[in-house]
Amino acid sequence: MAVTILFLGPLRDLAGEQALEVQAPLDWSGLLEAVGPQVAERLAEQRVNVACAGKVLADKTRLDAEDGDEVALLPPVSGG
Repeated sequence: MAVTILFLGPLRDLAGEQALEVQAPLDWSGLLEAVGPQVAERLAEQRVNVACAGKVLADKTRLDAEDGDEVALLPPVSGG
């Protein structure tokens, strides 16, 4: 029973890896613990979004990932 955490963009560089598998179920506090302090600090920023099972969460602190889910950490997108 596992959840896959995907690190995208600059969050991948901070994490030092592209993906991480953790025990399911996974909630917000478990996510912060799993990703380490540097990534957790960035996740606290309002502009960083979290998607679970392909859907961006309106309130990322209500994360409730189940076995087989992918949790994508989405950094802010810049553009013009």
